[in-house]
Amino acid sequence: MDTFLSIHQDSVFGTLSTFDRMIFKGHLTGFFPDGAFARFLSKQGVLLKEFGAYVETSTATLKTHAQHLAQDAGRPYLYLEKAATARRGTSKEEQARAIAVRDGITAGLICVFATVEPCRAFGIRRNAATHHLEVVRQKRQCLHFYFYYLDPEFGFMHVRLESWFPFEIQIYINGREWLAHQLDQRQITYQRHENKLTQISDPQTAETLCEKLARRKWPRVLNAFARRVNPHLETIRHAGFKGYYWVVDQGEYATDILFRDRTDLEALFPSLIELAMTAFRAEDVLRFLGRKPHGNFQGEVTTDLKRRPEGWRVKHTMKRNSLKMYDDLLARVLRVETTFNNPREFRTLRVIETPEGRQRRWMPMGKGVANVWRYAQVGQQSNRRYLNALAQAQPKGKAIAALDRLCRPHTDKGKRYARFHPVTAEDCALFSAVLAEDCALFSAVLAGEHALNGFRNKDLQARLSPSPARSESERRQQSARVTRLLAKLRGHGLISKVKDSRLYRVTADGTRLMSAAIHCRNKEFPNAIFQTASSSRS
Repeated sequence: MDTFLSIHQDSVFGTLSTFDRMIFKGHLTGFFPDGAFARFLSKQGVLLKEFGAYVETSTATLKTHAQHLAQDAGRPYLYLEKAATARRGTSKEEQARAIAVRDGITAGLICVFATVEPCRAFGIRRNAATHHLEVVRQKRQCLHFYFYYLDPEFGFMHVRLESWFPFEIQIYINGREWLAHQLDQRQITYQRHENKLTQISDPQTAETLCEKLARRKWPRVLNAFARRVNPHLETIRHAGFKGYYWVVDQGEYATDILFRDRTDLEALFPSLIELAMTAFRAEDVLRFLGRKPHGNFQGEVTTDLKRRPEGWRVKHTMKRNSLKMYDDLLARVLRVETTFNNPREFRTLRVIETPEGRQRRWMPMGKGVANVWRYAQVGQQSNRRYLNALAQAQPKGKAIAALDRLCRPHTDKGKRYARFHPVTAEDCALFSAVLAEDCALFSAVLAGEHALNGFRNKDLQARLSPSPARSESERRQQSARVTRLLAKLRGHGLISKVKDSRLYRVTADGTRLMSAAIHCRNKEFPNAIFQTASSSRS
């Protein structure tokens, strides 16, 4: 992200990184072991054959409680006969927002919706082998309650509760909504467009608040909402069963790049789409998401492009996790977003018991809310890597002009460095090697291995030499040739040496200039490339 910002510093005035959509789910896991729910019924003095009447009474209690919550707050309780989704015209969220505007609600409960939806709930069936009744979990339809709030801390949010055992609960919170309310409480001014904050008068405080959200003590917060809507929790705890175990069912961590002018984003975004769709390979997407490409990887990595009412969206998917880029030209915002649906594809540092004692090891990351801080860390790193890979994209018409500097000799501290010939096959091959690939020139600059780890003299030798050295003398010749090339690259400011090491990294200026050269070579002179490749093979 630093590279992207340094290249586009004249067009960008700030960034904002924090959670966007967060969907928490609560599970009464104490009911899930074999025989556990039957023991709960026994403690309530309920026989298995009386299960139906008992749970219907429990559902009626929840319904009465939801109606009383709405009545006490003077808010509507509405039954929705059909599924209310965006695809069907108007979603429940849109209806709730409309009610809040209509009634001038600024805090508290907005409304309660009741609707029948699918669920996985407990039921009773007769075992054909034992001829006894037993408890099973099965798919069915049951009543769900949606409580929409304008919460003093989290702003617009909702709680969704199933009315049938095991009373699974879902809580939706939006990180941008939370941040807006935190800024309001501190009287920090900002501008907002839908779910994006486009300008903040005190960005440093906003950044501190975003870090605070990731470290929130979520079980305490979520349990408070659960107690508010589910009156059965006290009975369940009194019977010796634990309360809700909270998980992150879906988390989105978004980085917004705030542009000064809409025309700057409009000029750049077509190049970003082209780069993301034509240059990023499956290996690159894995690296963006912090995964090393491995031969045993089981799964698919896909990329797709979609036109939305707000603008275009590019989405890279890896095992139900995704990395997205989309624009909002009206808000002058470029958003890069990492979405977590399958967190076990990532790792977190945990303390585990081993025969040698307690040790810290990297383990697959679970969905438990204790890992929310790690979600934020992984999402921020993923977004940064992706933006830095996109940094080479040039606004249309500027790519050729960027090469002018490389086409002239350069003098630094009294030492003269020869000019490059950016459109020759030799120099393009050199640039591709620096940025970690030796084929597919335009896509080569996006490979992640050298961008993450840097490169050494021997790394370039392996890519620039057609075959390994057959003697020590030939190896020294190859090394000396690469040393001269490295000095030339450093002299033009395209790469820099990592202090106290033999590693080199591409500079921000080098990324911009070399990618422009490769773009020119690949896009403007494709026939010359193919002819050169053919000659090399012959």
